[in-house]
Amino acid sequence: MVQGAPVSRRMRQAKDKSLYMRTLWVGRIKRLAVTALIVGLFGCGSIPTRTNFSSEASVEERPSGAAYYLFTAAQLEKKNGALDRAIVLMKKAIEVDPQTSFLKYELAMLLLSQQDQEGALLVLEGVLEKVPPHIESLMMIGRINQSLNRMEAAQRAYERVIAVDPTREDVYVLLGKIYIDAGQLDKALSTYERLVAKYPASYLGYFFLGKILAEQGNVAAAEEKFLQTLELAPELEEPNYELIKLYDKQGRLDKKLAVYEDILKKNPDNIEIMMELALFYQKGGKRNRANEILLNLGLRSETDRTVIPILARQYIEQEAFDDAAVLLEGMLKGAPESSDIHYLLGVTQDERQDKTAAIGYLGKVKPSSRFYQNAVVHMAFIFQELGDIPEAIAVIKAALSTIAPNSELLLYFGSFYEETENYDEAEAAFLKGLEIDPDNANIHFRMGVLYDKRGNRKACIEEMKKAIALDPKHAGALNYLGYTYAEMGIELDQAETLALRAMESQPDDGYITDTLGWVYYKKGQFEKAVNVLEAAVSLVPEDPIILEHLGDAYLKVNNKKKAIELYERSLLKENKNQQAIKEKIRFLKK
Repeated sequence: MVQGAPVSRRMRQAKDKSLYMRTLWVGRIKRLAVTALIVGLFGCGSIPTRTNFSSEASVEERPSGAAYYLFTAAQLEKKNGALDRAIVLMKKAIEVDPQTSFLKYELAMLLLSQQDQEGALLVLEGVLEKVPPHIESLMMIGRINQSLNRMEAAQRAYERVIAVDPTREDVYVLLGKIYIDAGQLDKALSTYERLVAKYPASYLGYFFLGKILAEQGNVAAAEEKFLQTLELAPELEEPNYELIKLYDKQGRLDKKLAVYEDILKKNPDNIEIMMELALFYQKGGKRNRANEILLNLGLRSETDRTVIPILARQYIEQEAFDDAAVLLEGMLKGAPESSDIHYLLGVTQDERQDKTAAIGYLGKVKPSSRFYQNAVVHMAFIFQELGDIPEAIAVIKAALSTIAPNSELLLYFGSFYEETENYDEAEAAFLKGLEIDPDNANIHFRMGVLYDKRGNRKACIEEMKKAIALDPKHAGALNYLGYTYAEMGIELDQAETLALRAMESQPDDGYITDTLGWVYYKKGQFEKAVNVLEAAVSLVPEDPIILEHLGDAYLKVNNKKKAIELYERSLLKENKNQQAIKEKIRFLKK
């Protein structure tokens, strides 16, 4: 099925997540110092290689004779970048000396350089029958399985490493983390307890012990472990964040405040903690202290480009809109002309359902701002939501006269005109957008919808084909063309293919699912149609057309009772085909 509204609420939500937000916070900046350290030490992305076996391999491991010659030749090829040739030579070396684990390990490393993880695993697993097993091979098996998300296999490999060599500090950390992720907290606790018993200076061991104990509800013991972590590594901030959580749960606000102040004493530029502390003071009734921090943050945001993304990531992205409003309104006092803050306040107030305030803030975003176009489009959508399409058009029209026209604004401009059924203005906007950006798949798609509304099915089909050619995964165009073919009763095999391709991109879209079901109906595959249309109704239970389609399919499989039930449900949803459905019901009830 094709959605009727040119700019639907669903489209608006999609834009909120893409167009509006993408320039604000692209990616996540990790503050987790401990995690960063673990990734740096033990991450699977970069696997070290060895170039000289004389210092790395034991005497028993060293190849000799012809195997040594082939190994050396392979190393030279590797050094020259000829990895394929190096692999061939290393395999020949193993044929000559199949008992040497070191050669197999080196072959696995070469295969990893070629991104052949499965091949490397196959080679490495061949050395595990030796007693004792080759430790470096076991480690690499663990790492590769972790990178392939085969955590049970990685766990078994690391358990064997510790059983053979209990001095591997790094393996305790890796194994314990796998246990935590698997919810095996008792095993994780035991692993980290063994780690700190063997290595009393392991701050990672104490940190993870604290995390596990906190998860188990042993708050006092968790606090002790986090404090021990800080004694060993006072520069780390993450243990302090964990202490803040503990103190917050216990209501120990004095302790929580002390931790905030300690973090800022060590790192006065910690913007996240400044924001948290401001909220702490605000909620505790100390508004003057909160305002002082926020005023400084507002001033700082004018020169420090990290302030706004941090706030957006920590509060708006996490949907903590009330807290975001407090922070932003306080910061605005320090930077009353800031377009960034006005824009974020507009987004925040919209999410808080204060549409008037949202429009007011968005309207103060300057044309020179990086967020100006986003603010204009967001305002237009708010007006659309309020039912004031003319004002939405006026907002975009004013922007088009202020900044150089661009295809994105013209796309929205035309879509709003289309919604008011002013098809001439809509077409003019789309054509102008295509002059600027002839390869814009979204404009071709909207142009196709427009031609369909004007009764020009042929032109509609051509525009949908252009959109798909430009963007083969354009779910909207794939679905529209497939549904159009189904409605016309033509190219039904192609219609099925188009609907299936659209579902690959959006598998949980009820309208696309309806298209596929309707194609099966048109092909006479009525049992299939019933199954698929049932799925469509479960995804979009309130849509009258989908309900009618399912009723039609039930009728074809001689389930008249279900057909009547679906038709009556469709009538309740104000189906535009009211009279036709009433006739169907009347006929069936005879």
